[in-house]
Amino acid sequence: MMGAVGLRTHIWNNNLKSILLLAGFPFLLLLLALAAALVVTAMDGGSSYSGGGKNEIGLGADFGTALDYLPMMALWSVIIAGIWFVIAWFGHQKMIDLSTGAHSVSRADEPELYNLLENLCISRGITMPKLKIIETDVLNAYASGLTEKQYTVTVTRGLMQQLNRAELEAVLAHELSHIRHRDVRLLVVSVIFVGIFSFVAQIVFRALFWGGMSGRSTGRRGNAAILIIIAIAIVALAYFISIAIRFALSRKREYMADAGAVELTRNPDAMISALEKISGHAEIENAPDGVREMMLENPHTGFLGMFATHPPIEKRIEALIEFAGGQRRPSSTSVPTV
Repeated sequence: MMGAVGLRTHIWNNNLKSILLLAGFPFLLLLLALAAALVVTAMDGGSSYSGGGKNEIGLGADFGTALDYLPMMALWSVIIAGIWFVIAWFGHQKMIDLSTGAHSVSRADEPELYNLLENLCISRGITMPKLKIIETDVLNAYASGLTEKQYTVTVTRGLMQQLNRAELEAVLAHELSHIRHRDVRLLVVSVIFVGIFSFVAQIVFRALFWGGMSGRSTGRRGNAAILIIIAIAIVALAYFISIAIRFALSRKREYMADAGAVELTRNPDAMISALEKISGHAEIENAPDGVREMMLENPHTGFLGMFATHPPIEKRIEALIEFAGGQRRPSSTSVPTV
């Protein structure tokens, strides 16, 4: 199954997308800097041009003033983004844990769970990631981290209680596959970038509301309004592009992780029955959107399913039946009590 879906191609594409995200980041940051320059120009009352009373000529001069501000705004944008990126790089796992309530466990705390994950890692010579649990009846799991030392697999208490040993092993193998395939790194980088744009965009919008429009004349006020409208449009465009990048990350990663679980466990039926039990019981209400995207199942689909981050569970089961020779088991169709 792994050969059929192109594992090496998938990993190569993930690495390429990570590079493209890094390469595209300065461009989007420059857009935000331009928006900030337009806002500062509007709040300062526009340019010093006052000849002829022609609004369109004055507007052109105001754009020139905004371009004069651009280097300074770009520098501040880089500083803010750099601080955010450093904080997110080293503290993203703590942020995720705080948002979901996850806590670390050792072999002494959860021997069966720990041993299952450790045995999977040993079978492929993989460094054992950290293991964490969320104390909730919801059925879900996710992998996180940017480097080998940061990699973490987190499962819910409900998952441990409702799944049998083989199903739980399949879920752990699925999350371990996300780490092996570099899905985790790509998703975390995309979430950090979206967070940066959201943070800078909020600064720009707050500057608008706090500063107001202090044009020196009727023409200046009119120009200021136009500059602010353009700034808002630029911020919205940059934010939309960053969101679009995140949702453009192929949903094929879940099919690949399911296939990786089968490769590790040699048990497609366990993955199928685990997905059936999880279906309809995966909602973790307090988890941010970026964390939901990393989970085994994300029931949020957005408008008409256009922003779904995961393929439907039924489609994933069909793929396991068709390509991995899996079968549904009557005992796995019972709905757990959550």
